[in-house]
Amino acid sequence: MGTTAKSRILVACGAALAMSAVFAAEPIKIGISITQSPPGSVVQGTQVKDGVEIVKDMVNKAGGVLGRPIELVYEDDQGIPEKGRAAAEKLITRDKVVAITGGHQSSVCLAAIEVAARYNTPYVNTNCWADAVRAKGYANVFSAPIYSSRVAESVAETLGKLGAKRIVAFAENTDYGIGQAKAIGEALKKMPGVTYRYETLDRAGKDFTPAILPLRADPPDAVLMVMLPPPAYTVMNQLYEQGVAPSAKTWLYDTSGVADYPDFWQNVKEAAVDMLNFALYHPGMKQPPLASEVAQAYKQRTKNEPNRLIFQAADSLLFIVDAIKQAKSTDPAAMVKAMESMKFTGTRGTFTISSKPGNTFHQMMDVPTVTYQITAVGQPIGQTTLIEGPGVPLDVKQLKKPAK
Repeated sequence: MGTTAKSRILVACGAALAMSAVFAAEPIKIGISITQSPPGSVVQGTQVKDGVEIVKDMVNKAGGVLGRPIELVYEDDQGIPEKGRAAAEKLITRDKVVAITGGHQSSVCLAAIEVAARYNTPYVNTNCWADAVRAKGYANVFSAPIYSSRVAESVAETLGKLGAKRIVAFAENTDYGIGQAKAIGEALKKMPGVTYRYETLDRAGKDFTPAILPLRADPPDAVLMVMLPPPAYTVMNQLYEQGVAPSAKTWLYDTSGVADYPDFWQNVKEAAVDMLNFALYHPGMKQPPLASEVAQAYKQRTKNEPNRLIFQAADSLLFIVDAIKQAKSTDPAAMVKAMESMKFTGTRGTFTISSKPGNTFHQMMDVPTVTYQITAVGQPIGQTTLIEGPGVPLDVKQLKKPAK
């Protein structure tokens, strides 16, 4: 065997031994509380899991953190507050995790952060929009997604540009649905001449036509959806069947990002054509190089196109990992101190952490948002019309409505 070949073998063996040393170290456990079974959104839970698994693999491949691999410990909260509370308790007291992330339903986050606050365990909210999560003011709780009042402001701004004056919202009967509908109402109060009301619909419901039928005789300028699947799909289909929205008279505007769910087109066909969508991701928006790396890993892993939750989940875990690195410790107090002062760069950009009490406390600020319009059945998001986003002002001329 030649000298060059021997050198290559020695280098390879050295790298293998170094990696073995890393993985021989005790892992750093991070808790992931997500919905893995009904009645909560299993689809969202699966997307969050994919996002954090991609980051875990990236971090461990690079040698882990503090010379130790990270290990993700999962608990199924079923989208139920009591289950979320129990999941946080188990992860902290039995599994000895150093932090918790993954929360994607506001009512569950609100329950889980009470437990995390009691133990001073760092908790990074992945997708709970409710302002109440931040307004609690807990020192150990941080938020990666957008927040309800900012969504409301963004939606109201778009409606104003559309010239909508009479607006009706259908909101699910959850903390998220009711809270978001109220926040939109507050934002719309700043717009002169606008009338707005919202109607609460039961997530367990199947027939929503009693709420929809009155709109046939007196169609509003816009119907807003403040609901998550599966009932969101039912409402959309019934709005279409009754000829209410989308129509020549009425915009259908989804404010919950349902069009990027993997099962969206399985459940909604013609009803989605011409629908406007508030969202946190569009393939046409500007993103850091890290986003491309995560997106490619997701495509290889699932054969699906990436969506906002993949990036939010990735950033949630990356934020924890960066805090451990900066603190040079897994001590909760040291991690929280690092999180408060970090300027964090993730898949969606670079964020500062707000210290202002109230709706933005410990929030990653300036989360990018987009608005796009679906124009064909089965259309991938990358082929939809991006009408508003970072550096892209709303162009009303790009929008289309049905002929009838």
